[in-house]
Amino acid sequence: MPGHFAPMDVPEGLMRAVIAAYATPPRAYHGFAHVQEALRHLATVPTWTHPNEVYLAALFHDAVYVAGQKDNEARSAQLARTAIATFLPTARLDVDRVATLIELTARHGAVTPTDPDAAHFLDADLAILGSDPATFDAYDAAIAEEYRPVTNALLYRLGRRRFLSKLLDAPRLFHSDHFHALYDAPARANLRRALA
Repeated sequence: MPGHFAPMDVPEGLMRAVIAAYATPPRAYHGFAHVQEALRHLATVPTWTHPNEVYLAALFHDAVYVAGQKDNEARSAQLARTAIATFLPTARLDVDRVATLIELTARHGAVTPTDPDAAHFLDADLAILGSDPATFDAYDAAIAEEYRPVTNALLYRLGRRRFLSKLLDAPRLFHSDHFHALYDAPARANLRRALA
């Protein structure tokens, strides 16, 4: 039954585990503040089919994050599965759905979600693109900071430019009408500025 998005009541141990995961390794952007911002965006969506699964996916979607690694999302999904089994063993949750949502974030710009919950979830993760210019610039600098230890500056700039260009060239940056209306125009302005 559709409902409004609200934080589900999770055990304190689960929340401590989530916060600890986001503290390791130290991160300039993909920390717990990013989760809180995604949750703030998710709360603006009026209707959800599976709000608890989306909430848990948001909590865990970057729990494992090492810049440049290809398995961050798969490992984050596995961490979510383990935490749910440990801290919410009797909850009526679709754990596969939580894991699938997390794994979708590995394919931003290369996946078309098939349901509104997934579309809104992915859009909330990228809503930073449509923020005010100063916030976008801080985000862009933070991503560069995270990649500094794992690649040289030239390779990073080339890869980042390729990623941002791919986003800008897409017919839609945001899958849902909700986020498209709010953030498409400012996101495109930020991306054009970053690529100039």
